[in-house]
Amino acid sequence: MQEKSPAIEAATANIFHLRVIFFSAVLLSLATSAAGVASDTLSNGCNLADGNTLVSVGGSFTLGFFSPGLPSKRYLGIWFSDSADAVVWVANRDIPMNDTTGVLVINSTGSLLLLDGFDQAAWSSNTSGPSSSAAAQLLESGNLVVRDQSSGAVLWQSFDQPSNTLIAGMRFGKNPQTGAEWSLTSWRTPGDPATGDFHSVLDTKGLPDCVTWRGAAKKVRTGPWNGLWFSGVPGMASYSSMFTNQLVVKPDEIAHVFNTTPGAPFSRLLLDEVGVVRRLVWDTSSRVWNNFAQLPSDVCDEYAKCGGFGLCNVNAASTLFCSCMVGFSPVSPSQWIMRETSGGCRRNAPLECGNGSTTDGFMPVRGVKLPDTDNETVDMGATLEECRARCFANCSCVAYAAADIRGGGGGSGCVMWTDDIVEVRYVDKGQDLYV
Repeated sequence: MQEKSPAIEAATANIFHLRVIFFSAVLLSLATSAAGVASDTLSNGCNLADGNTLVSVGGSFTLGFFSPGLPSKRYLGIWFSDSADAVVWVANRDIPMNDTTGVLVINSTGSLLLLDGFDQAAWSSNTSGPSSSAAAQLLESGNLVVRDQSSGAVLWQSFDQPSNTLIAGMRFGKNPQTGAEWSLTSWRTPGDPATGDFHSVLDTKGLPDCVTWRGAAKKVRTGPWNGLWFSGVPGMASYSSMFTNQLVVKPDEIAHVFNTTPGAPFSRLLLDEVGVVRRLVWDTSSRVWNNFAQLPSDVCDEYAKCGGFGLCNVNAASTLFCSCMVGFSPVSPSQWIMRETSGGCRRNAPLECGNGSTTDGFMPVRGVKLPDTDNETVDMGATLEECRARCFANCSCVAYAAADIRGGGGGSGCVMWTDDIVEVRYVDKGQDLYV
């Protein structure tokens, strides 16, 4: 066996040292990359501790812990990465963590669990059924989704549990089969995400209508969906180049959904702490949220301000904004003089319906938000003329209108109101109501 020359031994040593240096550099690079780039996925067996985040693949949304008010109260939530104070979802809104020991994990059933420093659960997604391969992913849409990695089935998603905000792709409505709702509930204060006083839902008893409640009292409504927009919010048409609005009607879903068009800025619908629903749009140049629209927007959006058969006109301050429809007078003229108009109006003469011969007829009220849907019936297959005939033949029917204004003309479909109508106001691009 020949001995290696000193030159060969030196060359071999140099190659070895170069390999060590190369692999060390690769490992250092990988470690630096992993530390500098947040993942969008939390796998089974892993956890997300306070101070760490998940970031959607395109960087639009972040999931992590935050304190909107007192630093000692910690919440798990999702927010716009460009605007950390624009929180779109909160997990433990009513049970804050008292320190920074909180951790998010996935258990053997595929449930997300938010645990405190004593391993007590402050919140759970309550996913049912075993799933040892579940993983949670924050999508670029802002939806946190838990999937079974084997089957691909969605076990849970944050879009099904809205807080006080709707973002593009979220549903706002109800599952008629299960009764489950996708609704909004305000924060208690700007610094406290606990359940607040106001609750917005999609009322689906008649034509779908967005209603904001404070406890058991209605505060404001959009007016029913007319095929293009909610009849009291014609401004929805003014930003159609940025957002599309649709009403989804299926056996297991009646919901309003908005989506952004390609290249459109971020947008959100926020139910704030005082019960105002705001359409906010992100201005990338000034880095602020612009208020595109809100409801209520003026005095006539106050629920039932003018009472039954009353008509509200925001441009008629000289008449206290309220008047009675043709053929009606205030129930209490003395109260109207005192600016208490919620008592509404009554007929000047009773209807002759049922007497065999009648001079009764319908008066059109042009350009209005349609009345509250509590006492309406809907037939989407009827024509407007058939609707008139049906209402005329029904002594309890007091008004009718087209249910769908798409296609021009007088519209199609039939919606009829019995006994009373309330919450009618003039609006731009309003509909015709026949009383």
